Amino acid sequence: MNYPVWYLPDIGGGILIALISIIHVFLSHFAVGGGLYLVLAERKGLRENNPAMLNFTKKHAKFFLLVTMVLGGITGVGIWFVISLVNPAATSVLIHTFVFGWATEWVFFLVEIVAIFVYYYCFDTMAPKTHQKVGWIYFIAAWLSLFVINGIVGFMLTPGNWLADGSFWSGFFNPSFWPALFFRTFVSLMLAGVYAFITTAFLRDKDLKTVMTRYSARWVLVSLLAAVPSGYWYLSILPSQARGLVEGASPTIRLAVQYGLLGVILLLAGTLILLLAKPAYHSKSVSFLVFVSAFLFMGAFEWTREASRRPYVIDGYLYSNTIFEKDLEEINREGFLHEARWVSTRAVGEGDQLEAGREIFRNQCYACHTVRGLNNPIVLRTAAMDYPALLNYLGRMHDIRYFMPPFAGNEAERKALAYFIIKGLHGKDVAVPREQSQTAQSEGGQLFARHCVLCHPESLVKSRTAGWDRSKIRWALDNLNKLQSAMPDFQGTPREKDLIADYLHGLQTAGDPESAEEGAEVFERSCAVCHTLRGGANPLVPKMSGWTKDQVRVSLDHLEKLKGGMPPLQVPAAEKEALAGFLYRSLQGESR
Repeated sequence: MNYPVWYLPDIGGGILIALISIIHVFLSHFAVGGGLYLVLAERKGLRENNPAMLNFTKKHAKFFLLVTMVLGGITGVGIWFVISLVNPAATSVLIHTFVFGWATEWVFFLVEIVAIFVYYYCFDTMAPKTHQKVGWIYFIAAWLSLFVINGIVGFMLTPGNWLADGSFWSGFFNPSFWPALFFRTFVSLMLAGVYAFITTAFLRDKDLKTVMTRYSARWVLVSLLAAVPSGYWYLSILPSQARGLVEGASPTIRLAVQYGLLGVILLLAGTLILLLAKPAYHSKSVSFLVFVSAFLFMGAFEWTREASRRPYVIDGYLYSNTIFEKDLEEINREGFLHEARWVSTRAVGEGDQLEAGREIFRNQCYACHTVRGLNNPIVLRTAAMDYPALLNYLGRMHDIRYFMPPFAGNEAERKALAYFIIKGLHGKDVAVPREQSQTAQSEGGQLFARHCVLCHPESLVKSRTAGWDRSKIRWALDNLNKLQSAMPDFQGTPREKDLIADYLHGLQTAGDPESAEEGAEVFERSCAVCHTLRGGANPLVPKMSGWTKDQVRVSLDHLEKLKGGMPPLQVPAAEKEALAGFLYRSLQGESR
């Protein structure tokens, strides 16, 4: 909140960071493992007195130099550029905490640059023994560079005792340091074999191609198998909340893990074929398939590691929206707009709720949500909510979904944010609905709106629970996480669960004859100005011929997409249910 926001409403800064960092990590890990591959491949060629193998190693060294020094260098600079714009607060913490660590890493990187240039350009002119030493110097410097970066990157996920003592060494040798170092080392060696598949595919000497294909496949297979126990070790030391996200509590992480497993399966299958079954199958297309599989695996790992820090960017210290946890209490007391430096509105007034809400969205929500773009579009996530439901949710979202930062600000600012999303983005009415009697069903509906409707619109729940009796619905409310690992268990009282169960069971009979009067009232108020049921200039029933009740209900949420472009129906969900039942009975000839 002390820095300006680089606002890209349709893309989101998180997508840019993910895109550049995943590519860079895929290149930088190759820069570590590929250095050892070069040294050992050259050693193999010297021991076997095989000039063809040495010539291949030299060509692979050129490929290695171009990929790691050019593409790796560009994406490395790109990461610094993007993170300093997207999350300058976190970047500042990393620089000030580990300034000498960064300086040390840059010395190692300079040694890498000099060593790889000497290694390639002196391949044929330097004595083999000396040349090998240069290769070893490169690999050791590259691995030490990984050693340093691993400590700094791991600190963001598991800062450990640094939160208490602020010590460089506590932050650097954090709880995830050693498991992550072993895992990344094995992955680096695996990628050395994967990249070697690319250059091996261009060999014309069939015998050499077979030898180097199998040699590279051993690198991939052995390293991949070695990465499994270190990966499990890595997972086991994660904080419980982060481990829960990785194990399925977050839908996006669960999807990333699925893609990662697919990548591992394809990578393993391709490697086994090239190693054991048919090295002759090795072609440019096969090497590309293995390469893409490895990228999928690496991308899934990096995405999961980054996302598992939520709601923080530095666990327990700095939220993803650049608000420090220690400042939250003061912000709630004094107001977010009053404390933020780079906002045009300093307080919420009667006439500037929209602008104040827009400022709060940019500073608190945009870190994880675009408006209608690629990354968690807020319009899609809040489509089923009305103003009271969203207002209530904003006050409790961190309790309901741990991986979302708590709202920071006073009551007026929370209302302004809800106003901006509901009125400014959705164009919905923000008037509070008329008071309903406190029956079990209406109270259950209020509980449903507060806890469930953000992810589960009534129409979806109704279709998913079709045919369920009340006892099964009640059982489900006690076992949400077992039904779907991404759903948190509902932390309500038994009475609240009973009320929600009554409400959800009531959805199955919503719109029956006893609610016809309400449905008819909604029709007269919202539809009759343009439509009749039958006859007249614009009858509805003939247009719905053959529709199911669910089709009728869903159409009420998307009127603007139907033929003729009707305006959206701005009524509460309960009234839409009543209207849907009324229209469906009219379709069946049962209106009264």
